[in-house]
Amino acid sequence: MKTSSLSSLSSLSSLSFLPSFASRALAAAAIAVLALSSTLAVAQPKVMRIIVPYAPGGPIDVTARLMAERVKDTLGTVIIENRPGGGGNIGADVVAKAAPDGLTIGIAAVATHAINPWLYSKMPYNAATDFAPITQMLRVPNVLVMNADTARRLNINSLADLIAYAKANPGKLNYASGGNGSAGHLAGEMFKKDAGIFALHIPYNGGNPAQLALLSGQVDFNFDNLATASANIKAGKLKALAVTTEKRSAALPDVPAVAETLKGFAIDTWWGLVAPAATPKDVVAKLNQAFVAALNSPEAKARFAALLAEPVASSPEQFGAFMKSELVKYEKVVKASGARVD
Repeated sequence: MKTSSLSSLSSLSSLSFLPSFASRALAAAAIAVLALSSTLAVAQPKVMRIIVPYAPGGPIDVTARLMAERVKDTLGTVIIENRPGGGGNIGADVVAKAAPDGLTIGIAAVATHAINPWLYSKMPYNAATDFAPITQMLRVPNVLVMNADTARRLNINSLADLIAYAKANPGKLNYASGGNGSAGHLAGEMFKKDAGIFALHIPYNGGNPAQLALLSGQVDFNFDNLATASANIKAGKLKALAVTTEKRSAALPDVPAVAETLKGFAIDTWWGLVAPAATPKDVVAKLNQAFVAALNSPEAKARFAALLAEPVASSPEQFGAFMKSELVKYEKVVKASGARVD
C-alpha cells in the first residue's frame, strides 16, 4: 500500500510538471520564431518602385521595365507601377508626393514636365520644383510624314516643296494629330509658325486614329512618332519629309532634319527619371550611377535601337537644365496653339 501510494504520488508529480514544462517550451519557441521574423524583416531588402504615368505596353512602359531589369544587381528588386490618367499627371503627382527616400522614383516625360503645365488650367504638382532629376533616358524623333499618294499627286518630294505648295495654295493643306495639345499638334503649330504657312489642324482621339486618317488620305500630313510611322514609311504608304530632332536620326539617315530648312526647329518625344524634390543628393547620385550604366549597356542599346529610340544618359544637373529649357519652350508653343484642358 505504501509502495502504491508512493508510485501514485510520483505519477501525479510528473503529470503536474508537464503543463509547466510545455508552457516554457512553447514560450521559448514563440520567442525564437519572433526573433527569426525580426531578423528576416531586418535582412529583407527594401523594394524600389518606378511609377510609370501611362498604361502598360507603350514605349515608356517597355523601357522602364527594361531599366528595372538592368539595375537589379546594383539597386535590388525594382517593380513597375503603372498609374495612368490625367495625361500623365496622376502618376507624376504620386512621385512628387512620395517619401524622399529613393525608394519611389518615376518617369518624367515631355508631356508631364513640359507640355501639361501650360495645357492644364489646374496642376496637382509643380513641374519645376517638386522633383529631383536623376537622368534623361531616351528620346524618340518625331517625323513629318505625308500620305505617299498625296505627295505624288502634289509633286511634293521635300520639306521645301511642302512649304512652297502651302504658300502658293493657302488653306488647301490640313494635318492630323492625336488631339488638342498633343505632341503632334504642337509640332504642327511650331512648323506653321516657323515656315510662315497655314494648314488646318484636325484633331483625332489618339495617335492611331490620326495615322489611319493620314493613310486613308483624309488628311495630307502629320507629325508622327518615328517608331509608330516607320513600318508604313518602309512599306511606301507614307513619305518621310523630315525628322524633328535637331540632327538627323540614325534610324532614317537619308531623311533631313526640319532644322536643315527651318533653323532652330527641334521638337521630339523624351522621357527620363525623377525622384521627389527632397531626395538627398547622395541618393540621387547613386541612382544616377546605376541607371546611366544600364542605359549605356550594349543590351539596352540594342533594345532601344529596335524601338527606334536614342538613349540619352545624363547627369542630374544636365537633365534638370534640359527640363527647364523644355518647360520654357513649350510655354510659347502651347499658348500659340490655343490648346487648353480645363
